[in-house]
This record gives sequence, structure tokens and C-alpha cells, in this order.
Amino acid sequence: MKILSIIFVLVFIGSLLIIIFSRSVILLDYLYLFIFKKPAFVHFLWRKPRELSSLDKQFLNHNFPFYKRLPQKKKKVFEHRIISFIADKEFQGRDGIIITEEMKLWVAATAIMLTFGMRNYKLPMLEIVLIYPDIYLSTVTKKYHKGEYNPYMRALVFSWKDFQQGYNIHNDNLNLGIHEFIHLIQINSYKKGDISAVIFTDTSKEIIRLLADETIRENLLKADYFRAYAFTNRVEFLAVLVEYFIESPTIFKEKFPAFYFKIREMLNYNFIGY
Repeated sequence: MKILSIIFVLVFIGSLLIIIFSRSVILLDYLYLFIFKKPAFVHFLWRKPRELSSLDKQFLNHNFPFYKRLPQKKKKVFEHRIISFIADKEFQGRDGIIITEEMKLWVAATAIMLTFGMRNYKLPMLEIVLIYPDIYLSTVTKKYHKGEYNPYMRALVFSWKDFQQGYNIHNDNLNLGIHEFIHLIQINSYKKGDISAVIFTDTSKEIIRLLADETIRENLLKADYFRAYAFTNRVEFLAVLVEYFIESPTIFKEKFPAFYFKIREMLNYNFIGY
């Protein structure tokens, strides 16, 4: 009985120490966030990263300048995240389209590019990726769409023709994949309470407050820089800003540095730096 009592006490003390350690780590994490406005760590891997095939790496180097500019160590993180993301989601074709591995790679790489500065990247508010060959009739709005996020199905929907067109031209600030993923990330951040979600949500609110300033809004409209669709509503404004941030960061930074630095803070990386 004495031995059992000692074991019980040791297990109790061990469990208590684990709880105290976990709470301390969380507290320090939020303290770091308060001081530096970013997570204490992002790309830590608990196990050996999974690597893509040489053909997949070649595809990323050719189609994703973001990936190409990463140092080798970061590329391994990017690849590991892509593999994990694809394994976590269901991909379905509609109207006769057949899902290929290249399609999965395109979609996953877009998601990982946008969440690369975040610790949690799998976006649990997304379960299904639906791909149509062209514009489709939305079951939600009963209108024709190029893409949308359906929160009830936890589904991201794309016209593949328009998704690819977004990458065919790299500097027109129009990218369907980036645009729709930002809508998803925004909703995901509202629903989740991790460090990256807090940063994304708080910074996006700061961006909207900037937009609400009459002088700033007037300057935005006079500059005629952002396409008109950006001013549809605050949700669209945020998504359009990220398209500009990704596709023409240098010009964006020169014209509207306040918005540029807020997007950089929100995504937690400097796109120009990569």
C-alpha cells in the first residue's frame, strides 16, 4: 500500500508540474505576442519533415516565386505543410472535372503560402475543396460564381479556369485562390483562439479602422490604385489588399505603407524579404 501511495503522489506531482509548465508556456506565448506582436515560434517541427517528390518541387519552383525564394530549411517546412494540408482535406470535382495531384498542389500551396507566418496552418474550418471547370451556380446565393467559401459545408469552391488565370498573370493583383483563401482564413480566425488567429483578427480590425477614417478613405479613392471591387465591403477590402500584397508588394508598400505594414503584421511575414 505504501508503494502505491508513493506512486500516486509521484503521478500527482508529475501531472501538476506538466499543467504548470503548459500554463507557463501559454502565458509566455501571449506575453511575447503582447510585446512583439507575433508568435514566439512558427516553424517548429516535432518530427522529421515529409518531402515532396522532385517533380512537385520543380512545379513549386516554377509556379510559386514565394517558395522559390525560401531558404532550403524553410522550403522543407513549406513542403511538409503542403503534404499535411492535402492529407487533411477532401478534394472533389464537379461538372465532370477530374481532380489531379497538380490541382491539389496548386490549392495547398496557395493555402500554405498565406499561412506560412502562422503556427496553425491546417484551417479546421475547411474540410472540402470543390472544383468546377468554369463558373458555376452557387447553392448558397443562387448566382453564378468564380469562387466562394461555404461555411455551412466548410467548403472552399473554385472555378478552375479562373483559379489558374490568377497565377497565369503574376502582377495584375487578381488571384482567385488568394482572395477566397483570405475569406476562409478570416472566418477561421474568428472561430479559433490560437496565437496566429488572434493576430490575424486583431490586425484585420485595425485595417478596417484605417479604412473607416474619412481622410484615408478619400485618399484611397483618389489614388485609384485598388480596384473598385475592394470597396464593396470591409471583407472584400481585406481580401483585395492581400492580393496586392502578394502580387505587387513593392508598389503597394510605396503607395500605401500603413496598409502594407498591417498586412505584413497580419500574415506575419515580409513577402518582399522572401
